[in-house]
Amino acid sequence: MKHFGKYILYVIFAFNLFFAGMLMLTAYSPYIHPTLHPIASCLGLTFPVFLLINVLFLLFWVFAGRYKYMWIPILALLICFPQVRTYVPINFHTERLPKNCFKLLSYNIMAFDGDTKDKNGENPILNYLRNSAADILCLQEYRVSASDKYLTQGDVENALSAYPYFDIQNIGTERSGYSNRIACYSKYPIVSARKLHLKSGYNGSVVYEIVLDGDTVTLINNHLESNKLTKQDKVVYEDMLASPKTETVKSGARLLIHKLAEASAIRAVQADSVARVVATSTHPHIVVCGDFNDTPISYTHRVIGERLNDAFAQSGNGLGISFNQNKFYFRIDHILADKNFKAYNCTVDRSIDVSDHYPVWCYLKKIEKKQ
Repeated sequence: MKHFGKYILYVIFAFNLFFAGMLMLTAYSPYIHPTLHPIASCLGLTFPVFLLINVLFLLFWVFAGRYKYMWIPILALLICFPQVRTYVPINFHTERLPKNCFKLLSYNIMAFDGDTKDKNGENPILNYLRNSAADILCLQEYRVSASDKYLTQGDVENALSAYPYFDIQNIGTERSGYSNRIACYSKYPIVSARKLHLKSGYNGSVVYEIVLDGDTVTLINNHLESNKLTKQDKVVYEDMLASPKTETVKSGARLLIHKLAEASAIRAVQADSVARVVATSTHPHIVVCGDFNDTPISYTHRVIGERLNDAFAQSGNGLGISFNQNKFYFRIDHILADKNFKAYNCTVDRSIDVSDHYPVWCYLKKIEKKQ
C-alpha cells in the first residue's frame, strides 16, 4: 500500500511537470509567428486554463504537506510572471488623479446596436458616450443611418457636441453589403488622420495626430481582423462547453481552431504594420487602442505593445473581460501607451452591455521629463 501511494504521488508529479511545461509554452507562444505556425500561435488562448491548473497544483502540494514538490508550479509561475501580470493584474485605483490627465475611451459600439432608438428617441450607447466624461473617444464598428427612424449622423453630432473635432473613416476593401467604419471624437484638435493600408475586407486601422497641451500625440485606433465565427460556430462552441462529449469536442475544436488560426495569420501582418508605425513615429507620445480581436497573450498584443505599456496591466484589476457574448471570456479590447505616459484607473466598464463588447477606458498623464 505504501508503494502504491508513492506511485500515485509520482504520477501526480509527472502531471504537474507536464502542465507546468504547458503553462510556459502558452505564455511564450506570442513569439510564434502566426503566418508560419498559425495553429501553434493560438496556444495563448489556453493560457488562463494552464495558469489555473498550476495554481491548483501549488495548493495541492501545500495541503498534502509535500513541500519539496512546490518548486514545480512556483518556478513555472515565476518564469511566466510577466504574462500573469499582464493577463490578470492587481492594482489599486486612485481617487486622486493628478492634474492634466485626459480620459481616453475605446469602444466597439456594434453600429450603435444597429442604429436603434428607443420609444423616447434615445440610443443607450450614444447616451453612454455623451455622459462618459472622456476627452477622446475611439470607436470601432461605427455606423449610422440616413433615415430619421434610426440613429443619424446629425443625432450623434448633437449628442457629442462637446467634441468639436472628429474623424470618420471607412476601413476594409469590401464595397458591398455592410461596410465598417472607425471614428474618433476629440476635445483636442485632430490635425491629421490616415488609414493604414492593411490587407482586410472588413477591418483596419486609422492613425491620428492630435495636439494635446502643446504636444502632438500619435493615436492609432484599431479594429483588427475578426475571427469570422458565424452564429453557427458560436453555437458549436457553446455546445462544447455545455456538453463536453469526446466527439463534440473533437469536431468542434477542429472547426474553431481552423478559423481562429486563419484569422490569427491575417491579424499578425496587420499587427506588424501597426508596430512599424509605432517604431517610426516622430512624436514622443504614442497611444494605440481598439478592438484587437486578440488576448493579452498573443502575437498581436506582444508585437504592437513591444515599445508600449498595457494600460490595463499598469492600472487595471482582474481579467478585464471585454467581450460579453457567446461565453468567449477574453479581454480583446486594449489601450497601450508609450513610456512617456502613466495610466490610471484603467477599467473595462461592465455598466453597459448593449454592444457585444464592453467599453474600456483609462486616464493618461504625460510624464514630465526632469530638467
